[in-house]
Amino acid sequence: MVQGPDRPRRPRDRGALHRPARPAREQPRREGSGGAADHPHRGRRRERRRERDRRAAAPRADDTAPRARSAGGRAVSLFSYAKPRALGEALRLLKNGTIAIAGGTDLVGLIRSGLAKPEGLVDLTGIDGLRGWTREKGKGLRIGALTPLADLETSPQLQKLAPMIAQSLRDAATPQLRNMGTVGGNLLQRNRCWYFRDEAVPCWLKGGTRCFAAEGENRYHAILGAAECVMVAPSDLAPALIAYDAEIEIASSIGRRTVKLGQLFVTPSGRQRKEHSIKKGELITSVRISDAALERRGTFLKAMDRKAWSFALVSVAASAKIKDGKAHDVRVVLGGVAPVPWWVPAAHKQLEGSALDDNSCLAAADLILASAQPLRDNGYKVTLARELIRRALRSLVA
Repeated sequence: MVQGPDRPRRPRDRGALHRPARPAREQPRREGSGGAADHPHRGRRRERRRERDRRAAAPRADDTAPRARSAGGRAVSLFSYAKPRALGEALRLLKNGTIAIAGGTDLVGLIRSGLAKPEGLVDLTGIDGLRGWTREKGKGLRIGALTPLADLETSPQLQKLAPMIAQSLRDAATPQLRNMGTVGGNLLQRNRCWYFRDEAVPCWLKGGTRCFAAEGENRYHAILGAAECVMVAPSDLAPALIAYDAEIEIASSIGRRTVKLGQLFVTPSGRQRKEHSIKKGELITSVRISDAALERRGTFLKAMDRKAWSFALVSVAASAKIKDGKAHDVRVVLGGVAPVPWWVPAAHKQLEGSALDDNSCLAAADLILASAQPLRDNGYKVTLARELIRRALRSLVA
C-alpha cells in the first residue's frame, strides 16, 4: 500500500463549480468554542444549506408519485418492493424502471440523494444460487455475483488460489461495508465524482452539457481515455479480475451470455452517457476465471489518500506466467486513472519473455501511460502510476 497526497480542501464557492458541503458535526460546539454562534459566516452558510434542504423536501406541482422523507430530510418517491426466491422470478420482475438491489451500499445512497429514482426494487438476497465460490477441475473458479466481498477477502483457500482478489479487497471500504457489499454490486457501482454525486449539479453524465470536473476540482479524476466525462471507474476488484482474464455470465429473461469482464465497462462519450454495457433487465450472475489464468503469479498495489478504506488514487494489478525467470502472457491493468479499467496490449507484448528488470518495467509503464492527458490538479497520477507499475511487475519475479 502506498499513501498518496493529502486530500484537497473543498472549494468555498457554492456556485456552478462546487463540491457538496461537509456534513454537520454530530455534536454541536458550545458557545465560545468557535462554532456557528461565534462565526456569522458559518451560521449563514448552515442556514443556506438548511433552506436548500427544505426546498428540496417541499412537494412540487409536477410531482405525481407519492413522496416520503429520507433520513436526510429530502423527499424521495415511494416504490414497489419484491424479494424473489429464484433467479427466473427475479428476471421476470426486472422491467423498465425496476432496479435490482443486494447489499445496497451504493444504490441506497443514490436513491436518497435523488440520483436514482426506481419505480420498484427487486431484492436479490433471497436467491441462494448466486452466492459463494467453487473451484472445479477443468472448469476453473466460479464466483457468484451475490458473494459478499468479505467472504473473498478472508478465505485462506482463495488467497492461495487467486491472491490478487483478496489483495484488491483488503482496503476496499470498511469491514462493515465489505460484509454488505457484493461482487456484482462492486463491479457495477457508479463513479465517485463529487459533481456527479451532487444532485444540484447538472453534470454531463446526468444529461447536462458540461463536465464540471474538467475545469473544477479534479485531483482524483482521469488522466487516460476520457472523453466528455473525466470520471474514473471506482472498482478495485475489476482490475484484479481483468488481470486474471475473467469472464462474467449475464442472465436475462430471454437467455444468458458470457463476455470478458473488460467489456462490461464503457467510456461515457457521445450519446453513450453510461458507465457499463449491461442492458435493462439483465443481471450479472457469476464471474469465472479459467484454470490456466489461475496459474499466473499476480499482485495488486493501491495508492490511497488515507491509510485504509479509501478509493484508489491509482491501482495496479499485474500478472504473468514465470518460467526460467522470464515473464510470459503478461497483464497489467490500472484502476483510478480512466473511466474504465485501463490496459495497453502493446505493453503486454513488449514484456513477453522479459526478465522484468527495472528498465523493461519502466519502458512498459511509459508505453501504458503514453497517451496520458493530466488535468490541472492530477498530474501526480502519471508519476505515481509509473512507479506502481514498476513495483508490481518487479514483485512477480522477486
